[in-house]
Amino acid sequence: MGDSAGASRAYLVSDGDVLLPGPASQGPWGPTISGHVVGGILARALEQVGGAPGFVPARLTVDLLRPTAITPLEVRTTMRRDGRRIRLVDAELIQNDTVVSRASAMFLRRGEHPAGDIWSSPITMPPLPPDPGPLPDDLMMFVWGYGGQGESGGAMAFTEWHDATGPKYAWIRQVRPLVDGETTSPFVTVAMAADAASATSHWGTGGLRYINADYTLTLAREPVGDYIGLAATSHNSNDGIACGAVAVFDAHGQIGNAITVGLVNPIESFHPRA
Repeated sequence: MGDSAGASRAYLVSDGDVLLPGPASQGPWGPTISGHVVGGILARALEQVGGAPGFVPARLTVDLLRPTAITPLEVRTTMRRDGRRIRLVDAELIQNDTVVSRASAMFLRRGEHPAGDIWSSPITMPPLPPDPGPLPDDLMMFVWGYGGQGESGGAMAFTEWHDATGPKYAWIRQVRPLVDGETTSPFVTVAMAADAASATSHWGTGGLRYINADYTLTLAREPVGDYIGLAATSHNSNDGIACGAVAVFDAHGQIGNAITVGLVNPIESFHPRA
């Protein structure tokens, strides 16, 4: 094996077909890899196989099947359809010969945009955050949250969500590469941010009580710039099962949506690191 990811600021180090996760990859639900890192790994693999000039990664679905240990892992991909206008790719994340997560992505070819207007519910993101200055070395990712109607100046992390009596918004910027020595692509960047659809839509007056079992991201276009914005649009829950939705933005406007389902979890098990 090569050098450990512990010596890198990246979440992972690539050693041939094996990915070596480092301490930074640990998520907020215990000593396991964060869902946003798992989503990034799968999106990276899907894009490597399905990405092509003229195609947009229009849909990504990630199923978080089992806790993923901070130990070596591999990704297995399968091209399901390689068409002129549609490409569909599946991926599985393998650890100790067990599938711990899986994903699928649909890539659609760009075409001539039709004339006319189509109604959509208006959603406005609060402004981009101010320059935060130097950030802590152990920060997982930079999150700037807004509560209420998004009319305040916002605050770092989840500070403004604690009353959770109104809408919630977040601007997210990755501060680490996913894989050491690689530039994280726009698709992988938004795929990682979309995991936070769960926190954005499910955070309530009792804090975050739901751990997401999946998420689906849909995109009309890829993001531009470093910041990904999430605006909670709905939450429904019953008998410990929740479903939520967010609108997804970059600095230029809305680019898509994300939905997620979750299971109730003890409040003391959540330890945010953003």
